Amino acid sequence: MHPARARRAFPAAAMEAIGREIAAQERSHRGEIVFIAEAELNSAQLWRGLTPRSRAKEVFALHGVWNTEENNGVLIYVLLADRAVEIVADRAIDARVTAEEWTRICRAMQDEFAAGRYADGAIGGVRSASQLLAKHFPASGPHRNDLPDRPVLI
Repeated sequence: MHPARARRAFPAAAMEAIGREIAAQERSHRGEIVFIAEAELNSAQLWRGLTPRSRAKEVFALHGVWNTEENNGVLIYVLLADRAVEIVADRAIDARVTAEEWTRICRAMQDEFAAGRYADGAIGGVRSASQLLAKHFPASGPHRNDLPDRPVLI
């Protein structure tokens, strides 16, 4: 997928809406959500056999999603070329949420993306991840924002 196509899937207005949703949802819990979409893997990554899951873990580390006070950061990673959605969660939230729960969120997002509803799919994913964070890390006073709410397109 060419980066220009990725920008059409996630134009500025969609990215702003996703960022607003992250900020709004984070008021209901103590976790942090990061949304990153990537157009495609480069040739070197493909030759290495990098999977969307492996790339999501790299992005999790590179963007410091692990760097939250309560170890409850969540990365929602979208690899547009493969139509893949991966969720990587830091250890405190990952210990409380099953792989099946994360997979359900990923599948729902993929269904929306397949129908061309990228912003709706992303916002739905943010809301679903927030429900799990609110269940296990409910808000307790003002939210400390450890990570940026603004989504990233790489």
